[in-house]
Amino acid sequence: MFEHHLDGKVAVVTGAGRGLGRAIALALAGAGAEVTVAGRTRSNLEDVASEVKTAGARALVCPTDVTDEAAVEHMINATLETFGRIDILVNNSGVLTTTPLLDQSADDWDRILDTNLRGTFLATKAAGKHFVAQRSGKVLNVASSFALKGTPHHAAYCSSKAAVMAFTTSMAVEWARYNVQVNAVAPGYFVTDINAELRASDEFTAKVLKTIPARRMGDPGELAPWVLALVGPGSDYTTGSVVVVDGGQSIQ
Repeated sequence: MFEHHLDGKVAVVTGAGRGLGRAIALALAGAGAEVTVAGRTRSNLEDVASEVKTAGARALVCPTDVTDEAAVEHMINATLETFGRIDILVNNSGVLTTTPLLDQSADDWDRILDTNLRGTFLATKAAGKHFVAQRSGKVLNVASSFALKGTPHHAAYCSSKAAVMAFTTSMAVEWARYNVQVNAVAPGYFVTDINAELRASDEFTAKVLKTIPARRMGDPGELAPWVLALVGPGSDYTTGSVVVVDGGQSIQ
């Protein structure tokens, strides 16, 4: 269904070095897009870029701290210099800690909000000026189903992802007249290397699975179809949507 439907398109994916970001970058490449893989760790990005190239697409490795405005501007400018255009931005960079609020430092709170929300704002602004000028573009923000229900010990993360959802709907309205669509996906628990240490605990895994009606965690590949749908030509009349992909956890 999605094979080669992004031919000629250029995408930027933040947080692309591992986990869902890696899966998203590979899905975009598999659909024909050229991909800028951005994130903090060059070695991880180079590994993903190699996989993108194996999929038959060009890749640009761009180490980027999304909380740094100059670094984000460089990421977008480097993409334009390398590929000549930009059509898709996926804001996937994110961090979280599992900390009771009374134990959470202000610095840790700021770090999470800066990465998850400020980073989304900076990248959207930097790419958006080109989208608005060319009267086309797709922004896809990776939120979280954690923002939709009470989740103890994740106050900063849940707050940041709820704000990402609000940012998504606000920008969707603001840029709709320019033919720029802004949507979001809200994943729940997925099997990635990021949560491998937690999943190593049978007690933790059993506790989590009881909260998911599907009784399993998602595979990163199961998020890809929604990503491709929301950044492809079939979504030109879809904006301000948040697609929840969590096995039913947020509605239980």
